[in-house]
Amino acid sequence: MKILITGATGLIGKRLVNRLKEKGHSVNILVRNKTENPNEFLWKTTENFIEDEAFTNVESIIHLSGASIGKRWTKNYKKELHDSRVETANLLFSYAKKHELKLKSFISASGINYYGTFTSNEILTEEIPIKKLDFLANLCKNWEEAALQFSEISERVVCLRTSPVLSQKGGTLELLKKVTNLNLASPLGSGDQWMNWIHIDDLVEMYVFAIENTEMEGAFNAVADEIPSNKNFMKELAKKMKKLFIPIPVPRHLIQLILGEMSTIILEGSRASNQKIKSLGFEFKHPMLSETFENLL
Repeated sequence: MKILITGATGLIGKRLVNRLKEKGHSVNILVRNKTENPNEFLWKTTENFIEDEAFTNVESIIHLSGASIGKRWTKNYKKELHDSRVETANLLFSYAKKHELKLKSFISASGINYYGTFTSNEILTEEIPIKKLDFLANLCKNWEEAALQFSEISERVVCLRTSPVLSQKGGTLELLKKVTNLNLASPLGSGDQWMNWIHIDDLVEMYVFAIENTEMEGAFNAVADEIPSNKNFMKELAKKMKKLFIPIPVPRHLIQLILGEMSTIILEGSRASNQKIKSLGFEFKHPMLSETFENLL
C-alpha cells in the first residue's frame, strides 16, 4: 500500500516508517527540510503548502504530526499545540480533496487525555464521552474532529488515543530514568493518580494493525494492560534500576509552581481500557510494566 505519513521523523514516526517498509508498504514522508531521499516531500504548514507529488497514488494517510505537550503551556505554545495537530490535518484534507484522493484509511494520533485530565477509579472506554472539558480534552476533541472530516474521502478513519510512550530513548521514560539515577525516585503529588502507558513497539504495531485491519474504525485507546498508580510506577522503576525509592511525595504545589498548567498531566490520571482493540485480535507484546522495564532498561 502507498502511505503518506506526517511526523515521520519523530520518536514514533521513525520506527513506524521502518516497520511499514518491512511489511512491504511504500511510504511517502512529509518533512520541513528535505534530504536526498526521493520519498521525502516538503510541507510548509505556516504557508499552507505541500508538494503535490507527495499525494501521487497515495492510498492511506497516517497523521502523527504534533508539538510535544511536555513544555510549559504559554498562550503562544497552546496555539502551537493546536495548530501542529488540527491545522495540519485541515491542510492535509484540503490537499487530499484537491487531488481527488479516495483513501482506504486515514489514521490519526490522538491523546488519552481526550476524556479530560482527572483522577478517579473509573475505567474509561472509548464509548464514554468527555468527562472534563479542560485544555487537553478540548485539544483532543478538535484533533479528532479534524480527522473525522476525512470520512468524506476515506473508507475508514481511525484515531489512536495515545498514552505516554515508553522507549529506550526519548519519551516519558528518559526523563524519569534521569531522576531515578540520582536516587530521587518518589511519588509525584499524591502518588495515587493512575499512569497510563504503552511500549513504543506496541504502539507502532497498533498503527500497522490500523492500516491492515479493515474492521478497525473509530477511536481506540492506545494503552497497556497494567495501569499502576504513579507511586507504584516510580517504585517499580527504582527497583529495576537498582536505585533508591523515596516514599515521601514531591509536593503538589511545587510541581505546579515549576510546570504551571502542564502539571495536570503529571498530577492527575485515570485508567483507560484497551479491550476494544484487543477484541479485534490485536495482541500486546508488552502488556505488563515489570517486563516492559526489563525490556527497555
